[in-house]
Amino acid sequence: MELLKEIVPRLSRVAVLGTSTQPGNAQSLREAEVAAQALAVKLQYLDVLSPKDIEPVFRTASNGRAEAVLVLRASIFFSHRKQIVDLAAKRQLPAMYYTTEYVEEGGLMTYGVSITDLFRRAATYVDKILKGAKPAELPIEQPTKFELVVNLKTAKRIGLTIPPNVLARADKVIK
Repeated sequence: MELLKEIVPRLSRVAVLGTSTQPGNAQSLREAEVAAQALAVKLQYLDVLSPKDIEPVFRTASNGRAEAVLVLRASIFFSHRKQIVDLAAKRQLPAMYYTTEYVEEGGLMTYGVSITDLFRRAATYVDKILKGAKPAELPIEQPTKFELVVNLKTAKRIGLTIPPNVLARADKVIK
């Protein structure tokens, strides 16, 4: 939410795309609400239960005067990420996604856990198990590496200038 506010300083309304049947959706929405309240941003939650809901929720977001979009994690979104990215760009809505694949597909930006790092760390667990460690005795770990990826082509396409301080923090910039 803070990154959206940095790239759109007068941001006051964000459409949040989620799927109420997705595990963790309610918690993610609560966290977004806390962040939004701290930044004086109003959220408009839009529930997407099937692929046919994707286009209508973007229409609803526009009609509700959303100035940006936050896409929560959901399997339905990942398999339709190109459509979501295209609809956000068509409506000139800056959008924040939960994984890099959206930005590589043409989305504006993502900030989240490095999947590559998680896979590497999972390999160390597999190695320990193959060497005789009991899985139940291995510690639970939290992600430690996060990535900010920004797509400047998309920013230009929607008429948005990404501030230099955001670009300086980016792990990857698509030009």
